[in-house]
Amino acid sequence: MASTKRNIERAYLLAQKQYAEWGVDTEKALRRLQSIPISLHCWQGDDVGGFERLGSELGGGLAVTGNYPGKARTPEELRADLERSYSLIPGRHRLNLHACYAETEGRKVDRDELAPEHFRNWIGWAKSKGLGLDFNPTFFAHPKADSGFTLAHPDPGIRKFWVEHGIRCREIGAAIGKALGTPCVTNVWIPDGFKDTPVDRKGPRERLAASMDAIFARPINPRHNLDAIESKLFGIGSESYVVGSHEFYLGYAVKHNKLLCLDAGHFHPTEVLHDKLSSVLMWVDEVLLHVSRGIRWDSDHVVTLTDELEGLAQELARGGYFDRVHIGLDYFDASINRVAAWVIGCRCMIKALLLALLEPIDALRRLEADGDFTGRLALLEEARTLPFGAVWDRYCDAAGVPAGAAWMEDVRRYEKDVLSRRS
Repeated sequence: MASTKRNIERAYLLAQKQYAEWGVDTEKALRRLQSIPISLHCWQGDDVGGFERLGSELGGGLAVTGNYPGKARTPEELRADLERSYSLIPGRHRLNLHACYAETEGRKVDRDELAPEHFRNWIGWAKSKGLGLDFNPTFFAHPKADSGFTLAHPDPGIRKFWVEHGIRCREIGAAIGKALGTPCVTNVWIPDGFKDTPVDRKGPRERLAASMDAIFARPINPRHNLDAIESKLFGIGSESYVVGSHEFYLGYAVKHNKLLCLDAGHFHPTEVLHDKLSSVLMWVDEVLLHVSRGIRWDSDHVVTLTDELEGLAQELARGGYFDRVHIGLDYFDASINRVAAWVIGCRCMIKALLLALLEPIDALRRLEADGDFTGRLALLEEARTLPFGAVWDRYCDAAGVPAGAAWMEDVRRYEKDVLSRRS
């Protein structure tokens, strides 16, 4: 162990000198990285199951594949799995919670009746672990969502039910933020749309706008709750038309001063989030990112260190957007160890941020300003071979989490001792 720490320190000091030659202060980069929280998504731990036990299919254009053993079955198991994950991730982070993870002590509480008391265990746990919480209404996996429509439903009674759910969730978000002393980002996403081509595209969007107005009618202190709205290009069962499109929500966010949520899987496969950020942030104050890895469609694969992820982190660093962007993960893979899925995805997100913070940005900007695009391209490519891994290992070691692939040993033990014993 002592020799490992010495090797990490020796490698870091060499890397620090090499980065300094390029005008990069590694200590400054590490301090900035430490201040950026990532919001882990609770639904990776139990395949978006929740604890309502309504018997409804997941629906909403969502699909989880795989049956790897060890899925969390109770709130206690889910929190234990999350604790193990956080222990293997450097930095101080958050948890993103869905409304269907309410704890109602065996009583039937429908979604239009949810209240902060049904999340007091989550709030108490988060406070004890020093975590912030974010929140999401659950507009799917419910009998009143079986038609594929919720806030844009033509039936006023069904719309009223879902509007009340949205109102309750904002109140829950505010209670969370007040209790934890950090704003809760409450994000609205709905599945509403048509499988085949509609003849009326306008009507559902008018109904959605009216529903959103009703949900957001009561002002809430932004120190406690921040409202976000999330678009989607298409879903399973809504391939031809989605009511809450990117254009719809972008306009609504600008007009009503809401956070716009950009999900990496909710656009055309040739679109990338880092190309949108500088445009969107010209017109909205803050953005919520749902970082995922879509393969050919919104397939929500575990986040890995792809060019797209690096590009997203680079845009955040280059634009100086860290104080205006909230970063959350959003994927669900039931084909691999679920704790490992959390750890891999979050560590990769943090790696991408560190790579971006270690970029020789001042030199690159000078080359670009001088019109030396040859030099810019050459420097971008040469920077790829800088000893980033040594800086990453130092960051992990200083945070008291395993460097390199050593964290997998811990996950294997947890699987053997805990996960494998779940039926």
